Amino acid sequence: MSKRSFEDFNVSDEIRRALAVLKYETPTEVQSEVIPKAMENQDLVVKSQTGSGKTASFGIPVCEMMEWEERKPQALILTPTRELAVQVREDITNIGRFKRIKAMAVYGKEPFAKQKEELKQKTHVVVGTPGRVKDHIERGTLALDQIKYLIIDEADEMLNMGFIDEVEAIIKELPSNRVTMVFSATLPKDVENLCHEYMNSPIHIEIDSAGIATNTIDHRLIEVKEEGKLSLLKDVTVVENPDSCIIFCRTKEHVDTVFAELEESRYSCERLHGGLEQEERFAVMDGFKMGNFRYLVATDVAARGIDIDNVTLVINYDVPMEKESYVHRTGRTGRAGNKGKAITFVTSYEEKFIKAIERYIGFEISAMEAPRHQEVVIRRDAFEEKMSGRRVVRNNKTARINKDITKLHFNGGKKKKLRAVDFVGTIAKIPGVTADDIGIITIQDHLTYVDILNGKGSLVLQAMENTTIKGKKLKVSKAIK
Repeated sequence: MSKRSFEDFNVSDEIRRALAVLKYETPTEVQSEVIPKAMENQDLVVKSQTGSGKTASFGIPVCEMMEWEERKPQALILTPTRELAVQVREDITNIGRFKRIKAMAVYGKEPFAKQKEELKQKTHVVVGTPGRVKDHIERGTLALDQIKYLIIDEADEMLNMGFIDEVEAIIKELPSNRVTMVFSATLPKDVENLCHEYMNSPIHIEIDSAGIATNTIDHRLIEVKEEGKLSLLKDVTVVENPDSCIIFCRTKEHVDTVFAELEESRYSCERLHGGLEQEERFAVMDGFKMGNFRYLVATDVAARGIDIDNVTLVINYDVPMEKESYVHRTGRTGRAGNKGKAITFVTSYEEKFIKAIERYIGFEISAMEAPRHQEVVIRRDAFEEKMSGRRVVRNNKTARINKDITKLHFNGGKKKKLRAVDFVGTIAKIPGVTADDIGIITIQDHLTYVDILNGKGSLVLQAMENTTIKGKKLKVSKAIK
């Protein structure tokens, strides 16, 4: 039973408004199944593929049920990778934007002190990787006594990456009267055991994976010898001429080789793997989202949490060793109702992996011929023309929801005894501005950030240049980021 629209769910006007801006029009199957049950505070075990809209299926109820006044975190979301933590934080922020829901991400390779400071602020939702979350709990910097919702995202991947013990240690520290939701593309025995042990008669929801894998994605195989892969890759990209493409390799060495070859052939491309510095990984992800380049060469580990609506082609340069990875990789295309194509290069040595993948996804992947030389020659001009243009980003959700939002920077904070109510009280008195136009407020020791919604930023900026807050004259400017 698929619900017709988000109007059917019992969510507030603020959430509805955000969903409209984000162009969430018709709930996906997983959203139709999960949202009503999550709103009734049921424990849930959800087996659903990546790309099925699961982040919104827990993001909408979580944002709806947060009590805005509560300063301590009320929801904890665990993800296996930093990229996914950042992606989920962004999605929660977007959905909860008009309810002023403050979400933050905590993960390794980023200064602990910076996260500790941010956790002292009012924070509704904390998204994090198990290692860093456990670290914050042990050092007493993450308050758990108000946690009402625990969400474990990509549980099977937590297991593959060896995090399951840390996840268990975290669960043991949480209040027992919480709601727990587990999302996983597959349900290995260890994940099942975890659910039974720490959940309260959970409802199992299973979204048919074969449907998701086939409905919007055309799956194909091309047989090739290892030494012929690079030239095949170039031929396929010329003939397919995708708007946007991710090329998956098994190792970072392969990523580097393929990237170097494509760069030399003047492809608009970047690479992503675990050997890069975290900052660089985020910069590459952002660049791909913004459309700065058309081809991304990546390993599995770095590709979790890439949510980009118009990736039209995924190429498996190497067959993934794990059958689950095939679904995660190919699920990067055909998202948000768009059509996509997934082409896998297979050598004779890799055929056994393909057989396992086919059993897992429940259908046979059709073979296709490698492009013929004549075809490549004919398509070359169109390929060159598209390559020289910038990729058009049709659907950058975050940019859309931030369009009417201005972040203002005030040069005063806790040390001047300023609180959020002082800013709200003063700004809401400006003619033409109400409390509904004020978004998330972040107060640090010596500075404060205030989000102004509904396109009223310049009005507030102008008025605040000559207005005091709690009798104090503060310098105000547009925040740089």
